[in-house]
Amino acid sequence: MDLPALHAVLTVSQLNQRIQSTLDRVFDEVWVVGEISNFRVPPSGHYYFRLKDERSQIAGVMFRSANQVLPFRPEDGMEVIVRGRVGLYDVRGDLQLYAEGMEPRGLGSLQLALEQLKQRLAAEGLFAEERKRALPFFPRTVGLVTSLKGAAIHDLLTVLRSRCPGIHALVRPVRVQGTGAAPDIVQAIADLNEDGRAEVIIVGRGGGSLEDLWAFNDERVARAIAASRVPVVSAVGHEIDVTVSDLVADRRAPTPTAAAAMVVPERRELLARLEQLESSLRLAARRQIRRQSDRVTAAARRLRDPRQVLKNMQQRVDELSERALRAASGRLRFAQQQLRGAAERLQALSPLAVLQRGYSITRRATDGTVVRDAAGVHAGDVLRLLFARGTAQVRVEDTSE
Repeated sequence: MDLPALHAVLTVSQLNQRIQSTLDRVFDEVWVVGEISNFRVPPSGHYYFRLKDERSQIAGVMFRSANQVLPFRPEDGMEVIVRGRVGLYDVRGDLQLYAEGMEPRGLGSLQLALEQLKQRLAAEGLFAEERKRALPFFPRTVGLVTSLKGAAIHDLLTVLRSRCPGIHALVRPVRVQGTGAAPDIVQAIADLNEDGRAEVIIVGRGGGSLEDLWAFNDERVARAIAASRVPVVSAVGHEIDVTVSDLVADRRAPTPTAAAAMVVPERRELLARLEQLESSLRLAARRQIRRQSDRVTAAARRLRDPRQVLKNMQQRVDELSERALRAASGRLRFAQQQLRGAAERLQALSPLAVLQRGYSITRRATDGTVVRDAAGVHAGDVLRLLFARGTAQVRVEDTSE
């Protein structure tokens, strides 16, 4: 085989460079429709995927600098239209579609991003009814987060003042559409929470297109409403427009006018309600007094004359007193009889009674001990004799057994 001229022999890198140059000239901008598969996002933040149809597929990459501006997140199975260029990844010689823009086919990117956000927040429970709080019945101060340029602020203030002239409106002006609107709304909600005077907050604006209302579909606004310590009413757009802020808020009003009527009761309605409550209270009080009066009357019928009850009790006391006296007298007589018998028995046993019959008791004069035996004394001992009446002291002259 004849070898080509030396200058015609290319290295792999040279070949890939020529292919890349050709692709740059021919496919510098292309629009490709296909279905996403094998979508992945490494830590670098770049999007890697394959774009395919029923017969073929091509590798695709969308660098982080381009995908950061996408309002939605691509997913496997999603059909999209990709704007980009075809190039060669010369390290491996792989043909790639370098995506610079992307739109979902059939459903707009904003609408798709909105649906994705709704699904994510609903999964977190931010739309759950059980986390939503009741509005105060009669707030003294209402916080308003809206633009000073639109009709919404006029409608809000007009309705608030007409329904309750003494209410205080605390207005925090914001941009309600365009770049920077979402952060402005988030900061306004935080400011009213920090201020602390507002008892309820209305976040609102008039109607508009999906793009006009997009600030109220922003995830940051939704989370700011959910985190608010003060109950929030969302009043964005007309009745057919339902934003993410409507779903997260404690209450949703179809229009700013309806929101103002929702948070503040009308003064005339309050007065009529007070009159109705006063009438109901009076009627209930009369019924209660009548029931208690009937109970007192019935109790009085069953109750005997207290004077008669007192006389009966006095008679009973007299009877018990007499019975007690009789019992005490009987016990006293019995005790006296027992005492006399005991005294007689004691008297019979008493040594004094023996002395009365002519006997005496002999004791030693020295220590007072009783002498019971003649052998215990000797001639010359001094003894003391105890008689029934008086005593005598004697000296022993002689003893005998």
